[in-house]
Amino acid sequence: MSAPSQSGGEPITDRRQLIEYFESACKPRDNWRLGTEHEKFVFRLDDHRAVPYEGEQGIGAFLAGLQRFGWSPIEEDGHTVALASNGCHITLEPGGQLELAGEPLFTIHQACNEVHEHLRQVKAVAAELGLGMLGLGFVPTGRREDMPWMPKSRYRIMREYMPKRGDLGLDMMLRTATVQVNLDYGDEAHMVKKLRVGLALQPIATALFANSPFTEGRPNGYLSYRSQIWTDTDPDRSGMLPWVFADGMGFERYADYALDVPMYFVVRDGRYIDASGQSFRDFLAGKLPALPGEIPTIGDWDDHLTTIFPEVRLKKFMEMRGADGGPWRRLCALPALWAGLCYDDAALEAAWALVRDWTDEERQRLRDEVPRTALKTPFRNTTLQALAKDVVTIATDGLRARGCRDANGEDETGYLDQIAEIAETGRTPAEELLERYHGRWHQSVAPVYTDFAY
Repeated sequence: MSAPSQSGGEPITDRRQLIEYFESACKPRDNWRLGTEHEKFVFRLDDHRAVPYEGEQGIGAFLAGLQRFGWSPIEEDGHTVALASNGCHITLEPGGQLELAGEPLFTIHQACNEVHEHLRQVKAVAAELGLGMLGLGFVPTGRREDMPWMPKSRYRIMREYMPKRGDLGLDMMLRTATVQVNLDYGDEAHMVKKLRVGLALQPIATALFANSPFTEGRPNGYLSYRSQIWTDTDPDRSGMLPWVFADGMGFERYADYALDVPMYFVVRDGRYIDASGQSFRDFLAGKLPALPGEIPTIGDWDDHLTTIFPEVRLKKFMEMRGADGGPWRRLCALPALWAGLCYDDAALEAAWALVRDWTDEERQRLRDEVPRTALKTPFRNTTLQALAKDVVTIATDGLRARGCRDANGEDETGYLDQIAEIAETGRTPAEELLERYHGRWHQSVAPVYTDFAY
């Protein structure tokens, strides 16, 4: 074998290093933090169309305008494709969706302050450019072929590969938006319990945040069409991971899963080399067709893990991935929900007790049915709405036990108010949109761009 690659980090000469990658992220409770990620659609105020990268009104100009707030540009092939500042990043999804990947923070109060400061900045620049921003799970108007593509090499590779694995992968890339939270874990056993709870309860999060009922100007028959799209994107790298609930689950088992997910690319000297469909196991053996003779580095492993998209993703933190994008006032609710469930021992144990005896078939059925029926989905002798009430109660107790207070002495439980109301009424955000569509909006989705714009 030739010299190791230059992607970054030590060369992988022993499979054990893949497991140590996850082990190295274990943290004591006092160091647990959370990072919020949220995407939003950018649109032109005059015609509601998606915004291309180029031009005076383009996404490139948007990123340039944000630099006056202290953001530093990250470039690829002469284009600014991301911004960085103090542990935060602003990044671009394939169709120009703007994402804030927040700094890892200790409390929901801090995360919400971060969100509000980001809102202030992006609204200022958007107003100057004649642009607006919208929080939904799926863009309400515009065909797939009308959407722009951002100038990022990894997206060119994914664009070619996605249609080989599913019919809706390009829609996932171009027309969906989500809100996610990243959580730390203490040790291997703690990771396993959190991962199991996260996977089992992800359909409940999907239902509570369901917010994508429109496609190309009409109701699409779903409450979370974004969630439905993931069922026909790429079965190799998405789904509910039933093997996580089997005996013997741990870092090694997840590493084995990741090794068997086909690759997208390898990065060398800032260039993305197409390795789509190739095997990381072959890479370990120096037999990757895209880079014959080379062995991977830990940086390559880290890159590969970012191309895996299950309902809960494990990296050096755990990423909860089930929620639709939404209005600004609801963005803080998602990190509050999962921190409440996972960052207090009693709450985590209560959540695990709730789901412990669910079967693989029951979890999958929830995953399959929730995009269409959300909180009305039947489960055993009840409905998902009743379970959602229990879950919100557990999260509330967990946040109360955390006792993280702001300057006014308020704990974090208030951030759950919005989803507590959704659970209590059974009326999801998507159903509110549909009521407006069939009522005061007179079967037009155009008002969503004013009534629900940031």
